[in-house]
Amino acid sequence: MKVHTVGIIMNGVTGRMGTNQHLVRSILAIRQQGGVRIGTDETIMPEPILVGRNDNKLRKLSERYDVEAYTTDLDSVLADNAYPVYFDALSTNLRVPNVLKAVAAGKHVYVEKPTAMNTDDAMSLYRAATMAGVKHGVVQDKLWLPGLRKLKFLFDTGFFGRLLSVRGEFGYFVFDGLSQPAQRPSWNYRKEDGGGIFFDMFSHWRYVIDNLFGEVKRLVALGAIHLPQRADEQGRPYNATADDAAYAIFETAEGVAVQFNSSWCTRVRRDDLLTIQVDGMKGTAVAGLRKCLIQPEAGTPKPVWNPDIEPTIDYFADWQEVPSNVEYDNAFKAQWELFLRHLVQDTPFPWTLLEGAKGVQLAELGLKSWQQRCWVDVPPLV
Repeated sequence: MKVHTVGIIMNGVTGRMGTNQHLVRSILAIRQQGGVRIGTDETIMPEPILVGRNDNKLRKLSERYDVEAYTTDLDSVLADNAYPVYFDALSTNLRVPNVLKAVAAGKHVYVEKPTAMNTDDAMSLYRAATMAGVKHGVVQDKLWLPGLRKLKFLFDTGFFGRLLSVRGEFGYFVFDGLSQPAQRPSWNYRKEDGGGIFFDMFSHWRYVIDNLFGEVKRLVALGAIHLPQRADEQGRPYNATADDAAYAIFETAEGVAVQFNSSWCTRVRRDDLLTIQVDGMKGTAVAGLRKCLIQPEAGTPKPVWNPDIEPTIDYFADWQEVPSNVEYDNAFKAQWELFLRHLVQDTPFPWTLLEGAKGVQLAELGLKSWQQRCWVDVPPLV
């Protein structure tokens, strides 16, 4: 068996997302399955080294998950040829200098989103990686969620006919930390620390819309700081300076209206934390993180508006679930495997730092629309 060992510098994986989705459910899961098989007798095996600023956290993470290699000295490991790949899951305001340092060291880079706090910095990462000739990618995990893969299948098989509109609802109630502990880090609600739901979620909505519904051409958005005071991890009150809700309409090049409501201040009464309803002439689908329900034209009931009587139609009953006819792996792991194949086999990997910059651009333009109370165009990035 020929094994291609790929050393990966994993910076910032002591955080919740970095630990759970990238280290445990992606890299360690790939190792446990015997690597990424690329032939009958050939595999790719990732070899991680954990990097961070807190030696105690790294040591505990290393012991818990039996990852032998860890260090607080990023510069030393960037100089180590045994690790040709740099992965970044730091908070957004720390990402740009560290990724640029990795690129300057000749490392291939794979980074979380958003890639930067402004479009110019995001494009500087793309240009630096391109000029250095290193391979680069950005995590765009929602494309591999079972629910969205089922939506893609419906598009590919012509289920919708002409696309009419899209409506997405995302979020849940994040406690303010005053009455009970918050379930998200406090920096998320401080603009000065890189927080804000525009940057957090518009980096997702850009690639979701572009890849499923059509290229975004313009938008209008309204933001809010619904909870102006919160408490941090130590219970100390602070003023929230970053947006905790964003309500937006995106228009595609084909003129399709795509609405997305994103909020950390909403209580969930829907099928999932994320639901996306896609209406077409021939049918409608409602997708969550894993499930997808459809109602074709022939199965659509005929409602009659009459507020004076009880409804005669059960609007939740006339839907059919799209079956899971294939096995769906963890969305983060699925993209990691594609990136590892890209590194070793040079297979196509379109989810680059340029795509990451498009997400940053959309967040900036969303904030601009909110501030100026107007529609804004989304120009191409070059």
